[in-house]
Amino acid sequence: MANSPSGDSGLDRLVRVLETFDADRTLQTASEIGRRAGLPPSTAHRLVGDLVAAGLLERDEDHRVRLGLRLWELAERGSLALRLRQAALPFMERVQARVREHTQLAVLEQGEALFLERLSHPQAGANITRVAGRLPLHASSSGLVLLAFADPEVQERVLAGPLIALAPETVTDAAELRRLLTRIRRDRFVIAAGTVEAVSTGVAVPIREGRSGPVVAALSVVLPRDAPTAGARDELRSAAAGVEHALRSSSH
Repeated sequence: MANSPSGDSGLDRLVRVLETFDADRTLQTASEIGRRAGLPPSTAHRLVGDLVAAGLLERDEDHRVRLGLRLWELAERGSLALRLRQAALPFMERVQARVREHTQLAVLEQGEALFLERLSHPQAGANITRVAGRLPLHASSSGLVLLAFADPEVQERVLAGPLIALAPETVTDAAELRRLLTRIRRDRFVIAAGTVEAVSTGVAVPIREGRSGPVVAALSVVLPRDAPTAGARDELRSAAAGVEHALRSSSH
């Protein structure tokens, strides 16, 4: 796509438009999108019109726009996220039937933990995670597992900081975080109490693609702060083994 006078490409501008949407901002006007994407009003209106015509955005009766079903359809086709979710969901349901709190699946995406699925009991405790939401790698149990098995350059970038505290017990010291990542690689699980919210404990394990392949996801539960964790850890390990087997079978 052609570059604008500012030097950014048409693709860059389209991505910035789509990135103005999030879980709390699902409907916007073209003017609001332009302001948040840093685009001139005429450019924003033109791009929004093009995206609506392509089905990637949809207009409501008040001429506000939302992400379109066509965008979801394209994203689902053959994606690793879809394959992971399909393989993991039966095992997540088994874990959730036993823990009856929160069970979730996350992947590493652009330096953050991106959550692909979450199952929650109606009476479950606190959990700020959302499907398609993100958390810092150093703060959540899923993120810590993903970071522990990430490429060294990803680890060093996170360790270089800043390590923002989400809760009083979020690890914000680089040396302490490095030691924690070493333990996670050795133990293949993490129990993170009070790192996202003071009232909760996260327990997470890795999921590999293949018997000795890379870690492609983290499977976790979020429990009340003082709840026992050994049973949940064992359930997660068993579930992760099942997901890994399902991934191997689906690739044949």
